[in-house]
Amino acid sequence: MNTITQFLPWIQIIISILLIIIVLLQRSGEGLDGAFGGGASVTNNFTRRGVEKILFYITLILAILFIISAIIGILV
Repeated sequence: MNTITQFLPWIQIIISILLIIIVLLQRSGEGLDGAFGGGASVTNNFTRRGVEKILFYITLILAILFIISAIIGILV
């Protein structure tokens, strides 16, 4: 258990940095209009393909790993 408590913060830091990078690499469907409340009338329906799909799944996996590591950190 001692090694887990030593390496867990580093694992969380690495996962969080990777998660930030992957989220920033994803393409925003609305751009700046969506950030400021505009573009709500336009419906953007698209299917993730290729690299977008891979980045989406990597984001999900990293988020789940981060949540699991946080729960382990609470329990240990």
